[in-house]
Amino acid sequence: MLREELAPQAARPYLSIMTSALEKNRPSAAFAFDNSYAGLPQRFFAAQMPTQVAEPWLIKLNEPLAAELGLDVEALRRDGAAIFSGNLVPEGAQPLAMAYAGHQFGGFSPQLGDGRAILLGEVIDRSGRRFDIQLKGAGPTPFSRRGDGRAAIGPVLREYIISEAMFALGIPATRALAAVTTGEPVYREEVLPGAVFTRVAASHIRVGTFQYFAARGDTDGVRALTNYVIDRHYPALKEADNPYLALFEAVSERQAALIARWLHVGFIHGVMNTDNMTVSGETIDFGPCAFMDAYDPATVFSSIDQHGRYAYANQPGIGQWNLARLGETLLPLIDDEPDAAVDKANAVIRAYGERFQTHWLAGMREKIGLAREEDGDLELVQTLLSLMQAQGADFTLTFRRLSDLAGDEAAEPDFAASFREAEASRTWLSQWRERLSRDPQTAGARAAAMRKVNPAFIPRNHRVEQAIEAAVESGDFSLFEALLTVLARPYDDQPDFAPYREPPKPHERVLATFCGT
Repeated sequence: MLREELAPQAARPYLSIMTSALEKNRPSAAFAFDNSYAGLPQRFFAAQMPTQVAEPWLIKLNEPLAAELGLDVEALRRDGAAIFSGNLVPEGAQPLAMAYAGHQFGGFSPQLGDGRAILLGEVIDRSGRRFDIQLKGAGPTPFSRRGDGRAAIGPVLREYIISEAMFALGIPATRALAAVTTGEPVYREEVLPGAVFTRVAASHIRVGTFQYFAARGDTDGVRALTNYVIDRHYPALKEADNPYLALFEAVSERQAALIARWLHVGFIHGVMNTDNMTVSGETIDFGPCAFMDAYDPATVFSSIDQHGRYAYANQPGIGQWNLARLGETLLPLIDDEPDAAVDKANAVIRAYGERFQTHWLAGMREKIGLAREEDGDLELVQTLLSLMQAQGADFTLTFRRLSDLAGDEAAEPDFAASFREAEASRTWLSQWRERLSRDPQTAGARAAAMRKVNPAFIPRNHRVEQAIEAAVESGDFSLFEALLTVLARPYDDQPDFAPYREPPKPHERVLATFCGT
């Protein structure tokens, strides 16, 4: 074992713009599939057709993404409800449920797998990049573990909103292609409308995928998977002296950069199990995730994270822990001599902390408007964060107001208003201005650069819950549409949507989020 070192739109009649399924058995040429994962050995997955549903309706089709993927948008407008519900399997698809294992809250499960997700196949986008097309909530699979394989409309809308928000924020993440209702109920704590989410990813290969084969002593399986990942995601590594060690280093680098970017926008994943960590470096599985309002590094939203394992500030360390689990699976490939393999893998894990710190501090410098590095920058950032925590300052709003202040001294009262005591920020502001006096940027250039990294809008929990409640209770998707509209431009001021910038009022706060299974 390795050791870690470490303003809404007006409501409109939504059914009038939805499309229903036509003939359930009509083939569709909307996708030009080029499937590679299905060509791996059969023990990597289980072939599985989606379960048909009663009456699918297309809630939302992401037409810009569909066009970027080279899909037939007109065909998807026509047959989207049938395709994205699983009622109509497109020509060329090879539906399958992927096998994987995983550590869930620190406990290892040797077999998890896609319990409610079915990979339709892969497409090549207009830039030559390969992407998975996956249905989530498409019915039971051999990996369902007594689950129904279905999804309720709330988690589907949440994943659509958050994944597209992450994309607009510039953070690597899976994307939302479509959402449909099924016309069938889903039974959770209450009876809810059923839905299916269509997810797009560079791939769905996780740390847990490697663990699945390693747990069975299947070194050939680990090798085949590793070679596949190198070919698909890191082809330049084939020329490395030790491609398997180089892969471990590359995945570590991507995860360090990704988690740093989560922290820069106050994102809390909520369930950083090894089966929810991709080797491509994308954020995946937006279940009990949330964005922080008032800054507190101990913030937890997930209803199932009773002990704060995946709290905001714990995420970098969990990333390292997960990478150690990946490293364990790669040891037989890294070096034939076991002790040498452990030494090499542990060196990568030790380096992760420095990788993360470099990415995090570089991003925080940008957030406070520094273009040049100085030794005291870390202390300056930490002092601000400590002040924000002590004063209950909203994470997103404070940094956005600081961006305004960087370009206009008249904005100081607004920045000060972020804190319970308006005078609390005076000392830090004096230190910040003294530091800026040695920075080469003009005030205008600094403010513009800060506005590109400090969003005005995030998917605040109370807004997401309001959109979900309106859809579930009354079939009103106008709040969902409004959120997608404003979150598509998170770094723009958008005066018409000014209320969406604001933190929740005390009675609007959402303190717990759920995974939806």
